[in-house]
Amino acid sequence: MSEQKTTPYQIEHLPLDALIPYANNARKHSPEQVAQIAGSIKEFGFNNPVLVDRGSGIIAGHGRVMAAQKLGMKEVPCIRLSHLTDTQRRAYILADNRLAEIGGGWDEELLKAELTGLLGEGVDISGLGWEDGWNDSDAIEPAYTRKIETPNYEPKGEKPEVQELFDDSKEKSLLEKINASGLPEAQKSFLKKAAQRHVIFNYEKIAEYYSHSEKEVQELMEDSALVIIDFDKAIELGYVKLTEEISAEYLKDNPNE
Repeated sequence: MSEQKTTPYQIEHLPLDALIPYANNARKHSPEQVAQIAGSIKEFGFNNPVLVDRGSGIIAGHGRVMAAQKLGMKEVPCIRLSHLTDTQRRAYILADNRLAEIGGGWDEELLKAELTGLLGEGVDISGLGWEDGWNDSDAIEPAYTRKIETPNYEPKGEKPEVQELFDDSKEKSLLEKINASGLPEAQKSFLKKAAQRHVIFNYEKIAEYYSHSEKEVQELMEDSALVIIDFDKAIELGYVKLTEEISAEYLKDNPNE
């Protein structure tokens, strides 16, 4: 078995105007979060280099770059990940953002002790991501990493008919072919289940239907992930796991990363 080589990393100081944001970056940075990151950089320094590809495209650190621009910085420390393929680069962009949100959690007692101690030493913990006025009876969630903007499902018009919520024409076409085939019933059953993937949902109309529905229907729609109200519940039910799988595949190929 070949030995996995460790890639040597070097820090480069690159001009901000040379860094290229990833056009398909799905991670959003609110003005409040950028201001907090800027405050952290001002207080502690730019201690977390931006990760870039061969062409100086940003892989990780979009928020830090925005904060550096806000502070009027001319250049920032960067690490160039030239060894990543294009697919690995795109997967890592998702994994870097998602895996920071989920998983480990906090030891509440240790966290409270640390925050209380820092408060006692005059540290403004709002710059660390916790709300002003925190005390040891408050929730320990960082202010900007756990904020989820829940959609507002208010009625905007008439309640759609159920038939308007989806298009199953492709599924019906496949089912006709499957039923007409001479395949064993076990294979037919499997293919019929697979055909359900071709049902196209109209989520705008689904949201309208949800807003007009009684509580029992709304709860079943939430359990079916037709609408997302509780983000943590969506994770628990397995609807939010793609980037974990992507990251697992990447780490399998790059165990030293």
